[in-house]
Amino acid sequence: MIKLYLITGFLGAGKTTFLKNFIKMFSDHRLQIIVNEFGKEGVDGQLLKDVGASLNEINNGSIFCSCRLDRFEEVLVKAIEDKPGMIVIEASGLSDPTNIKKILGQKDKFSDIEYMGSICLVDARQFPKVYQTATVVKKQIAVSDIILLNKTDLADRDRIREIYEIIGNHRPDIPIFETEYGEIKKEWMDQIRTISGASEKAEMQQRDITLRSYVIEINPSFTLYNFQKFIEMFIEDTYRIKGFVNLEGRIYLVDCVGNMFKAEPYEGEASSVNKVVVLSGSGLPTRKSIKEAIKWYPEDIKEFC
Repeated sequence: MIKLYLITGFLGAGKTTFLKNFIKMFSDHRLQIIVNEFGKEGVDGQLLKDVGASLNEINNGSIFCSCRLDRFEEVLVKAIEDKPGMIVIEASGLSDPTNIKKILGQKDKFSDIEYMGSICLVDARQFPKVYQTATVVKKQIAVSDIILLNKTDLADRDRIREIYEIIGNHRPDIPIFETEYGEIKKEWMDQIRTISGASEKAEMQQRDITLRSYVIEINPSFTLYNFQKFIEMFIEDTYRIKGFVNLEGRIYLVDCVGNMFKAEPYEGEASSVNKVVVLSGSGLPTRKSIKEAIKWYPEDIKEFC
């Protein structure tokens, strides 16, 4: 049997960093990794190309939604044919994974898979806010078998206690482990139990129409300073901003969560450079805010869609 783990967590929770740590514990396994990104332009798959495992990337929608489910099942079938020792799925931060057991329960397709459970990453800085504003966060917790409370070094104890209370009210049965930089300990894995409320009924999910994805293609004329000022004009009206950009002859990885601008020099191989993905939700004036920001930098913007 091929073991399969599902990794979930809202935007910016640290799933990709965690995944790099997680697969180190299985260095003696042949691994297949499936990365799902909600936006049209993938970034996480590019960041994972050096981990020494076979990698497939599915973009432009949640793999659990009817819009991408066929593609997900196709990739999963091909992964099984390669006969790996383990499959790890990193779900989009905007995905609702409550159909995972129903999908894997198709014995005609996935009889060789043993579902081991779901690990959910929680951002200690942002969780109370996103729990109240993003329905998928509740769905991700509902199917989880353990919670990793990540980035605890960036939150005070009052915030952490608040998170324990929120999760405890939602899932009092679920183990919670505090961590930093996506680290995981082997003994925590013993707590993974398939006790979650993931539905096994024949339900077909539709795209969550409250979620929004935009792509901003920029020109290389942008300086780092002006690019930051541009992003800061609409950053608070987004869930996340992510992508690779070439500014002043150097590649940067942009990864903004909340109201914090972050662009770090990137030395690895980068694809879809200068295409920045912006993710938001219903009620956020993201599109309007981006258009207003573009008016200040019209020569630096190639396309917005």
